[in-house]
Amino acid sequence: QVQLVESGGGLVQAGGSLRLSCAASGRTFSNYAMGWFRQAPGKERDFVAGIVWSGSSAYYADSVKGRFTISRDNAKNTVYLRMNSLKPEDTAVYYCAASGSSWPGGKEYEYDYWGQGTQVTVSS
Repeated sequence: QVQLVESGGGLVQAGGSLRLSCAASGRTFSNYAMGWFRQAPGKERDFVAGIVWSGSSAYYADSVKGRFTISRDNAKNTVYLRMNSLKPEDTAVYYCAASGSSWPGGKEYEYDYWGQGTQVTVSS
């Protein structure tokens, strides 16, 4: 089992920045690729960003490319999502997830463990 706890969400004005953190415990964190997803009210959960176990490769949804950066610190068992130039349409609950696949991409079913989520609200 891997337990994931997100933090860092909150209310920010459009154009602002936030950094989300996801702390992992349980099994060896570096064995897992990690991802961030988000779910806006009334919508399905969507992929945001992912990073392989070593941190050497990352991939993003088109909607956040150039604005969001995913990173990880395996020594701290933590994955981060730096969000810049936030827009009202970025408002959602953000979830981190862990995958035993080496390259899960944006496929939700490839992720084995999920956090409870953290709310991000961007005001216009």
